[in-house]
Amino acid sequence: MREGLVTEAQLDAAVAEQTRTGKPLGRILIEAGTVSESDVVRTLALQVGLEFLDLGETSIDASVVGLVSETVARRYQAIPIGWRDDRLVVAMADPSNVFALDDIRAVTGNEVVSVVATPSQIAETIERFFRLDTEVDSVAQLAADEFEEEDSISALSAVVEDAPIVKFVNLLIAQAVGDRASDIHVEPAENDLRIRFRIDGVLHEVMRSPRSIQAGVISRLKVMADINIAERRVPQDGRISMKVAGRGIDLRVATLPTVYGEKVVMRILDKSQALLRLEELGFLPDQLERFAHAYRKPYGTILVTGPTGSGKSTTLYATLNILNEPSRNIITVEDPVEYRLPGINQVQIHPKAGLTFSSALRSILRSDPDVVLVGEIRDRETAVIGVEAALTGHLVLSTLHTNDSASTPMRLVEMGVEPFLVTSALDAVVAQRLARKLCDKCREPYQPTEAELAEAGWPVAELSGSDWPTLHRPVGCQACGRTGYRGRFGVHEVLLMSEEIERAIIERRSSEDIAKIAVMQGMTTLRLDGLRKAAEGLTSLEEIFRVVA
Repeated sequence: MREGLVTEAQLDAAVAEQTRTGKPLGRILIEAGTVSESDVVRTLALQVGLEFLDLGETSIDASVVGLVSETVARRYQAIPIGWRDDRLVVAMADPSNVFALDDIRAVTGNEVVSVVATPSQIAETIERFFRLDTEVDSVAQLAADEFEEEDSISALSAVVEDAPIVKFVNLLIAQAVGDRASDIHVEPAENDLRIRFRIDGVLHEVMRSPRSIQAGVISRLKVMADINIAERRVPQDGRISMKVAGRGIDLRVATLPTVYGEKVVMRILDKSQALLRLEELGFLPDQLERFAHAYRKPYGTILVTGPTGSGKSTTLYATLNILNEPSRNIITVEDPVEYRLPGINQVQIHPKAGLTFSSALRSILRSDPDVVLVGEIRDRETAVIGVEAALTGHLVLSTLHTNDSASTPMRLVEMGVEPFLVTSALDAVVAQRLARKLCDKCREPYQPTEAELAEAGWPVAELSGSDWPTLHRPVGCQACGRTGYRGRFGVHEVLLMSEEIERAIIERRSSEDIAKIAVMQGMTTLRLDGLRKAAEGLTSLEEIFRVVA
């Protein structure tokens, strides 16, 4: 009450509940949503004169964590986090536990100073530091000791069923999912096997394992993905479905022969991503309204453009989720089918069997669809059939590789689609990029100078004193793995067709001219959309510069 965290009435109600149930007072207040766990622990620490630390915002020295075993850490809910004046700093959920302090002092051979942290943060820290890293290393070593490099197929078949290799691969995938990775790279090198994870769009090296387990690990992955383990000279691809921590995860697996052996890249497809709503992808309200204006129409073409890995498929799936009603027949043709969506007919193309985008699209149009999603427009034939489908009363959604929305209509013309067909069929183009989101725990506010804003392309002339933006920069803490960023969101540019833009396309004018017309008609460019999100504190200027030209 003195700290202003609870009112007298709230405390009286909690005391009455405590008398009735016998539960700890702090737990009752937390469960009622009156205070957070860290509020309770911080207040208790203050009451007994101890220091409280938020482990999410504290730099933890990885070299001291291992001074106690995982068993000891879990038993006492205590973990070493650093040094202070030659004494070991130990974060504890219950600092009054003198047995724990004595044990840790005896095990480490150091004087100990205790600080208080929440039980959940201590459990999270123990999980992060003890879980897979040491286990993966020990399993890798065990597998390496057991197998020298095997080249015969019969020997490999025995290796891939062996416990250490199986455990190593399962731990690797579990660690990647736990670290929020989107891709796992397993790369043979001259002397070892390098493992890298792509987290929030950036690759991080996570371990190097002995080269002797290379053949076993790669063969195990190929067996899981139903790929021919005897074929090593050509690229192959497959798919793995498994459960990790109770979540259904699909992995798209691709192999690539390199001079040191086959490299394997696994794209992690988290099924929950396919059920995201458009609002969760980072659309600003006015941009979302412009986009909704297009997809609410019964027919026409909507194209989502951007480089590989810019979230185009996720945006299209989120749009399909809105359109997915019993009254609509939705058919997709994809290569490959990434996420399986209930209530939608999804077709996987198979070029070797003659099922290409264009041939599949022709067949789909005979299946009475209302909405058609084409994974990607790769050639003139697919573009023409897609455009004609939009002209015959279908809503067509697809992706295209262009840098911005204004260059998309002319890209279709260059592919061989007549300009008058493009103007008749095209309704909207969404260009997008994925930018990393600043970590909420450690981002740092600052006031940019006029020169910085001008260099970023901010309309400085329109700013008055009260409009001057407060920006944020990355710092790096335990919660974001020292990167300063955690999670990603979309930066968007929505171009809607108009008479002036149609005239410019028919006159085959440049994409710069089309962009100028679109901006005059209310389009927010990728750069400006990014700057607006930087002004909201979502990301930094540097990150916007990294993803938007």
